[in-house]
Amino acid sequence: MGAVRVHRVVEGPEDGPVVVFAGSLGSDLRMWEPQVAPLAGRGYRVVRYDTRGHGASPVPPAPYTLDDLGADFVALLDDLGVERAHLVGLSLGGMTGMWLGVHAPERIESLVLCCTSAKLGPPSMWAERARKVRAEGTASVAEAGVGRWLTEPYAKSHPDVAEFLRAMIAAVPAEGYAACCEVIERMDQLDTLPKISAPTLVIAGADDPSTPPAGHADLIADGIPGARLEVVANAAHLGNYEQPAEFTRLILEHLERV
Repeated sequence: MGAVRVHRVVEGPEDGPVVVFAGSLGSDLRMWEPQVAPLAGRGYRVVRYDTRGHGASPVPPAPYTLDDLGADFVALLDDLGVERAHLVGLSLGGMTGMWLGVHAPERIESLVLCCTSAKLGPPSMWAERARKVRAEGTASVAEAGVGRWLTEPYAKSHPDVAEFLRAMIAAVPAEGYAACCEVIERMDQLDTLPKISAPTLVIAGADDPSTPPAGHADLIADGIPGARLEVVANAAHLGNYEQPAEFTRLILEHLERV
């Protein structure tokens, strides 16, 4: 399967260093809203995009592979006339970032890998979720998704945010969501992490039930030469949304250090 032209939004100064934000399974580019103004205000050209099968991007027929998701990213850079970019990816976006760090290092200035994993089993769970979504739609997994994305105290005190994110998941095309579940089902990047040479920051949510720091973020940080790990308190899987100030601070600090 060839690359698809993903839906994107570009903000910030045209001559600024380019930072591309890659989102999680079940999200669209609005998940990065908290990071846009702070980065654009610091002179960065901020690019957000919807993963294939999500948001306003095309929904090609399954199967998808991590190679496909990486090719979509490279095609996006080509379309924008960008040679190299910083990539900030969360969950599935971080998995795409690791693939790019190995297979397209010439296009990656640096990586920020948030709330993600290089191998996220068990495969049977992802196969079952794909089956459920194809049979019942993404609304059937939206409530559980928000339960992983936000800590319970935050969701209870911010019901409007919880409902916004629930609707975001429910709006994802079923086939796109299911096909990306199958990408994660087949993914194992642990052995290739040492090949990544881009300066890398790994950010984990201390209360992330999907990709807890132990067994996920720590393995990535240990596997990538020179990578640094930061764990953010009171953050579940969508840590950039629940703790935007701390995630944004860490991202900016990394970009400026690079």
